[in-house]
Amino acid sequence: MTERKTALVTGSTSGIGLGVAKALAASGANVVMNGRRPADEVQGLLAEVAGATGAAVTYANADMTSPAEIEAMMAQAVDTFGAVDILVNNAGIQHVAPVDEFPPEKWDAVIATNLNSAFHCTRLALPGMKKKGWGRVVNIASAHSLVASPFKSAYVSAKHGLLGFTKTVALEVAAQGITCNAICPGYVLTPLVEKQIPATAKARGITEEEVINDVMLAPQSTKKFVTVEEIADLTVFLCSAAGASMTGTALPVDGGWTAH
Repeated sequence: MTERKTALVTGSTSGIGLGVAKALAASGANVVMNGRRPADEVQGLLAEVAGATGAAVTYANADMTSPAEIEAMMAQAVDTFGAVDILVNNAGIQHVAPVDEFPPEKWDAVIATNLNSAFHCTRLALPGMKKKGWGRVVNIASAHSLVASPFKSAYVSAKHGLLGFTKTVALEVAAQGITCNAICPGYVLTPLVEKQIPATAKARGITEEEVINDVMLAPQSTKKFVTVEEIADLTVFLCSAAGASMTGTALPVDGGWTAH
């Protein structure tokens, strides 16, 4: 479905990003991966994503808090493949703490990684998409783009901002063959979420098991974690011809969380 397109997926060395990179490669796209993995791990990841698909897969070790490194990554992608046709803004970090105890440097890092990087990647990808008259921007947002939770002020603020950014971009480029949508997952058991469990237990004064059952899965009516594959398959759909009229949307994949 995305054959001969080039996709850039930020934060794609693990979790949702890695799953999205694999799914896009399997659908026929060439893929530019991004992350901060040690050099000796990169080749294995590239081979894992390429698999038996024949897709060309490259890697950019760009820091998503650095506009200069993001610009270099985007230039590398264009130099290698000619354009970025599909942009998946997935990079994200988390920090859990009460507002009055939230370290300012952690706030800045979360906003820079989860929100600012999407702006920088998108502004650099759009000129090439406009030139081709075709493009797909998929922002991996969160149920926390739609609702809030305690102790996650930076993350919730960034994800709410990402949804507003999604709608604005969609309106600006809708007549130019470009769509921009936000996928809003509930809890997916990724390394990012696994790291939250002990931090949330400490912040709330409860056990890690209680965090899983009474905090994370409590609002998800299915009482199950969302899977990486579900998010990856929806991303591929949005990049297909069937998703051409879907733009500016927030698509919850949250087990019924935001239906309450």
